[in-house]
Amino acid sequence: MRRNQRIHQILSAIVAHGSLEVPELAERFGVSHATIRRDLEVLEQQRLVSRTRGGATTHAAFNDMPLSYKTTQDLVEKRRIAHAARRHLAGARVIGMTGGTTVTEFAHLLLESDGLTVVTNALNVALHLLDNPRLRVFTAGGEVRSSSQETVGHSAEEFLAEYNVDVAFVGVDGVDASAGCTNYDPAGARVNAALLQRARKTIVLADATKIGRVALAQVCPMTSVDLLITDERAAEAQIEQIRERDCEVTLV
Repeated sequence: MRRNQRIHQILSAIVAHGSLEVPELAERFGVSHATIRRDLEVLEQQRLVSRTRGGATTHAAFNDMPLSYKTTQDLVEKRRIAHAARRHLAGARVIGMTGGTTVTEFAHLLLESDGLTVVTNALNVALHLLDNPRLRVFTAGGEVRSSSQETVGHSAEEFLAEYNVDVAFVGVDGVDASAGCTNYDPAGARVNAALLQRARKTIVLADATKIGRVALAQVCPMTSVDLLITDERAAEAQIEQIRERDCEVTLV
């Protein structure tokens, strides 16, 4: 495993557990304690983790994992999810899109589309879609989160509240039957919620690592989601609990 990949996975593990000790990380990744300490120093310099006496915890200023850390994780599954999502464009004239790596993979597939209007608060998604002149792209303004390249705040929420959306394609940090769809960033969660309130249909795109995870702020309850598209690694028990919330689930 390359060092960058290992550092990305170390951060993911710490985020998932809140904190981890050096010996546990060393055993998990098959490297020495000294190697783990050097990796944690890199993450600490980036203000993503705080070192403790025996390990590390998420940094006090942590809102979300940087997009660069998330892009390469579970890429094969994210692309399968994106292709499954494309099947739900039929009949849609206006779609909404949040940020997130899986939604970004879905955006790549829109470069061949014609006649769609896209409303989004994700600047990277908007800029990417401009390569297709047959698309109309509307993007929300506001404070830009460097971790996700999404705009947040009242201006973004008010902007999204002005548009009627046929289908919203949403990326989230956690999907749980009881807690619903959640994000690490409360401001981002509020913007996503504003988009969903204007959508006739809501589709959540989340790889299996997000299923069963509960992040800080709720975007919406599962009863507000029409369809969850995830991959086959998701635990069967968790998927069944989500389906009991009247949410359709597609496994790819």
